[in-house]
Amino acid sequence: MVRAIVGANWGDEGKGKITDMLAAESDIVIRFQGGSNAGHTIINDYGKFALHLLPSGVFYNHTTSIIGNGVALNIPYLINELKSLEEKNVPAPKILVSDRAQILMPYHMLFDAYEEERLAGRSFGSTKSGIAPFYSDKYAKIGFQVSELFDEETLKEKIKNVCVQKNVILEHLYHKPALDPDELFATMMEYKEMISPYVCDTSLYLYNAIKEGKNILLEGQLGSLKDPDHGIYPMVTSSSTLAAYGAIGAGIPPYEIKSITTVVKAYSSAVGAGAFVSEIFGDEAQELRVRGGDAGEFGATTGRPRRMGWFDAVATRYGCRIQGATEVALTVLDVLGYLDEIPICVGYEIDGEVTKDFPTTVKLSKAKPVYKVMPGWKCEIRGIKNYDDLPENCKAYIDEIEKEIGVPITLVSNGPRRDEIIRRK
Repeated sequence: MVRAIVGANWGDEGKGKITDMLAAESDIVIRFQGGSNAGHTIINDYGKFALHLLPSGVFYNHTTSIIGNGVALNIPYLINELKSLEEKNVPAPKILVSDRAQILMPYHMLFDAYEEERLAGRSFGSTKSGIAPFYSDKYAKIGFQVSELFDEETLKEKIKNVCVQKNVILEHLYHKPALDPDELFATMMEYKEMISPYVCDTSLYLYNAIKEGKNILLEGQLGSLKDPDHGIYPMVTSSSTLAAYGAIGAGIPPYEIKSITTVVKAYSSAVGAGAFVSEIFGDEAQELRVRGGDAGEFGATTGRPRRMGWFDAVATRYGCRIQGATEVALTVLDVLGYLDEIPICVGYEIDGEVTKDFPTTVKLSKAKPVYKVMPGWKCEIRGIKNYDDLPENCKAYIDEIEKEIGVPITLVSNGPRRDEIIRRK
């Protein structure tokens, strides 16, 4: 069976922990989109990890971890992540990399940084991981597939042609040094040596695994509202963050995805620019930020403080719908135990009218939150294993969220560790 695990919001929903937990029941875990621009924080018996490219199945001996064709593959970054596992005594995971995955080139990160610099105050809040230039080149058909590393003459010729185009932009738009094709080819040969032990036809591997009835987990990065088609465009990422794209980014038939676990945060947070209707500020935001998660609400990739807000039912209902959520995992609920009252954003007021439907970006920028205030439970809920043992006000908060989003909440996370989870029927 194939299950997808994806985010309903702006990313940072706590998917890493839920994926790590579900990976225990999986034979194969696949990253199907994005690159090293967002991270999953995982805490287990080996320690604390921020994974960026590696799938969250790497901590289990029985799983195969796959980098799918839809991923922006930063090869040195991947190898460094593997080394960092080794340094913490994690047994070497079984890794496969799609021969159709495309390589994030060294100049993609340069172009990302140069463009943010050029835009200055109008920038997109990029992590400068090279993701937008990478996907831009992929769809302009001047990217490099992993398989191309193994045909040196053709590769050399292609690098020369790409450098001609890139150097015009570097000279005239960014006023930066030109690329050297020979240096780039030498780098690509280093990449080939690093990645060759892992490369295979992962789509064929998955075709056979599905026939054999293996349990397969598709691991998404970021969340619905960062999707380039259905998110808060243009303040989005450059690859589809939706479960539907999992079929493309992994190379499997769409009808094989049988369940879609969508991760939802018990409050809101976001990294980067863009409309954020339920955002809070000042001391109120800082207290939630510092208490949030295991190490506070700071980006796993950049360390940037996340923007904070109350639970946004309008955005989350939309995020679940666009993912095709069959169930919801509600995370970081334990963080809210200090509050007397907890607001839930249940509607948006736009030009004097209240809507429960998530609008396009132009209208979103005008939206004001409409809140319903719930009573807090004012106690620690970490360590509780049974749903019925939660405080009544806590259960009422969960019920209200479930009613608003219209999808069953089957998992409730009440702490950062893998075992701090309540399964709810």
